[in-house]
Amino acid sequence: MNKKIIALIVAIVVIAVGVGFWFINSNKEESSTNSNTNPAENQNSNEQQEENTKDNDNGTTNDKKVAIIYFSATGTTKKVAGYIKNATNGDLIEIVPKEKYTDSDLNYGNDNSRVNKEQNDSKARPAISNNINTDSYDVIYLGYPIWWGDVPKIILTFLDNHNLDGKTIIPFCTSGSTGISGSLSTLKNYNKNVNWIDGKRFSSSATEDEVKNWVNGLKY
Repeated sequence: MNKKIIALIVAIVVIAVGVGFWFINSNKEESSTNSNTNPAENQNSNEQQEENTKDNDNGTTNDKKVAIIYFSATGTTKKVAGYIKNATNGDLIEIVPKEKYTDSDLNYGNDNSRVNKEQNDSKARPAISNNINTDSYDVIYLGYPIWWGDVPKIILTFLDNHNLDGKTIIPFCTSGSTGISGSLSTLKNYNKNVNWIDGKRFSSSATEDEVKNWVNGLKY
C-alpha cells in the first residue's frame, strides 16, 4: 500500500479518536455542571423548608403571642404554669404579691387568717409588687389556686390594673377537689370585654402530659 495512503488513514483515525474524546469530555462537563448546580439549589430549598418547620415548632410563625400569667402561694399552680410554658413556648410571668402569703395566712381553719378575711371582703385587692406588661400578648393563660371556691382576690387586682379588653384569656386553676366553674363565673362577670375560654382545673398531682394534652386540644 502506498505510504501516503497509509499516512492519510492514520491521520483520519487520530482525528476521529480525538473528536470522540472531545465529545465524551464535553458531555461529562455538562453533566458535572448540572450536578453541581442542582444540589445547591435543592440544599437551599431544603434549608429554607427546615427553617420554616423550625419556626412553626417554636410558635414564631403565624402564631399569636402567648403569656402564662399566674399567682401561686404554695408552688402548685407554678408547676402547672411551667408545663403550659413548655407546651406553648409562651412567656412565663408570675403575679408576685407585695406581702407574701405565709403558712399562717393560708390557715383556712382560722377565721381571722389573712386569706379568710380577704376572701370574705368583696373590696379586698391585695397589692402586686411586680410590673406586668400585657400589651403585646394576644392570648393569656391565667393561673391561680382556688380559694373558698373562687379566685384569690389578687387576681382581681391584676384585672383591675390591666386593660385586657379584646384579648383571649384561658383560666387554669389548681385545687384539692373544687372545680373551676365558680371562679370562671367570677372572671366572666368581672370583665365582659374579654374573650374568656372555659379553662381547666388541675390537681397537685397533674402530670406534664396531662397539661400538654389539654393545651394542644385548645389549639391556641
